[in-house]
Amino acid sequence: MATTLFTQNTIACIWDFDKTLIPDYMQAPLFRRYGLDEAGFWQETNMLAEHYKKRGYHLSPEIAYLNHLLTYVLAGPLGGLNNRILFECGADIEFYPGLPEFFDRAKSYAREKPKYLEHDISVEHYIVSTGIAPMIRGSAIAGHVDGIWACEFVENPLQPGFLQQKELSIEATAEIAQIGMVIDNTTKTRAIFEINKGTNKNPAIDVNSKMAAEDRRIPVQNMIYVADGPSDVPCFSVVKKGGGRAYAVYNPGKPAEFEQNDRLLQSGRIHGYGPADYRADSSTAQWLRLHLHQICDRIVADREAAVATKASKPPRHLNATPAEEAASRAAKAPRQASFLE
Repeated sequence: MATTLFTQNTIACIWDFDKTLIPDYMQAPLFRRYGLDEAGFWQETNMLAEHYKKRGYHLSPEIAYLNHLLTYVLAGPLGGLNNRILFECGADIEFYPGLPEFFDRAKSYAREKPKYLEHDISVEHYIVSTGIAPMIRGSAIAGHVDGIWACEFVENPLQPGFLQQKELSIEATAEIAQIGMVIDNTTKTRAIFEINKGTNKNPAIDVNSKMAAEDRRIPVQNMIYVADGPSDVPCFSVVKKGGGRAYAVYNPGKPAEFEQNDRLLQSGRIHGYGPADYRADSSTAQWLRLHLHQICDRIVADREAAVATKASKPPRHLNATPAEEAASRAAKAPRQASFLE
């Protein structure tokens, strides 16, 4: 008997990280630990593509900072950097007000009405970032999320001929040496479709597999994407066109970010925007609660409509009640003529 793969009663809140959940770049604690000039590093990174172009090389801007971090490791300023250190630095990442508590509060919004409980609606949180995955995993928010998509580094790369070796040597000292995973502003959309199709929950499902809308784990219309600016336009576009919600945040202390969000709204890229403040009484928290409730209400309506459409009415008893028999006799009795006719 054919059946759908998922019940589609899950809502996904998908979050950018830098400038969305935190006011700075996540690498700040790493630079502090090594005593490096953070501004200098980013200035160099921003100029890499131009300088390499003069040499005849084409450098993807999205991986420039990852390559430059590896150069810093190889050249010495970040010597000995490994995934364990990156994880430890994550503990020093400072979040915007209201985090990480808001993530748990948002999940409770889907339990605030009896109908939501009846349909077992739930909220999941996912981080999709161009930052560094081990740092996010080491941060205070890691225990409150259901999945993380971000960049990864490989330590001690396998050497040529490793397939012919019966035993592989285990290095006692680890140091990042290669890029293992790249998440950029375009491939972020792939993460959205992985969440949509449920590949993160069922590895047997390939993200490129053709799937009917009713078989996808989290329909795009059940998603809210939250980010800080123009670099997230591809994700805003995918979610908004799919019927989900797109919301931008800004640092209240930076007027330019407010103006940037307003331009996104005026151009139709997002549904709304607000300060990166996630305390319960903030406008951002209230907007997210309102729209989570709206999605919950639509899920309830869709599921109840499906029951009404697919479930036939039960048969009635053939034996009529005394009241029904009396009504039937009255209807069949001959009608006497009236002098008023």
